[in-house]
Amino acid sequence: MTATRVDFYQLSRDPVDVTTAKLARKVLQAGERLVVVSGDEGQRGQLAKLLWEQGGAAFLANGMAGGPHEARQPILLSADCAAPNGARMVLIADGQWREGALGFDRVLLLFDGTQRDAAAELWRRFAQDEQIDNRINKQDESGAWREGR
Repeated sequence: MTATRVDFYQLSRDPVDVTTAKLARKVLQAGERLVVVSGDEGQRGQLAKLLWEQGGAAFLANGMAGGPHEARQPILLSADCAAPNGARMVLIADGQWREGALGFDRVLLLFDGTQRDAAAELWRRFAQDEQIDNRINKQDESGAWREGR
């Protein structure tokens, strides 16, 4: 069985919406689909708007889970970790871990300073599990993400 890769992203320089857009673009460029999860309906709406407004031909097409044509959406915004669009990658935008995320091949977990302790506890738990490949990503001064320790 292949391990699920869980990438931890501690938000320090860029806010969640900017980071979500950057990561979503990379996912699509890799030919993958994505589910973006947040329990906050307002946050899902803001993320959807931002993804559409990326400018010109660079917009990031997306839709809401439960909406028309959800199975065809390259990026699906949802309150839970389901993938009616066939995504193998999930981005957790609200920093709240959901066990359902382990059903994906890869998880991108965004968290801020207020969620650091919970993320560290989750990291330690995953470090003990051979079925999970966990990695930390840190942002440098230029805004680029680098895998680090």
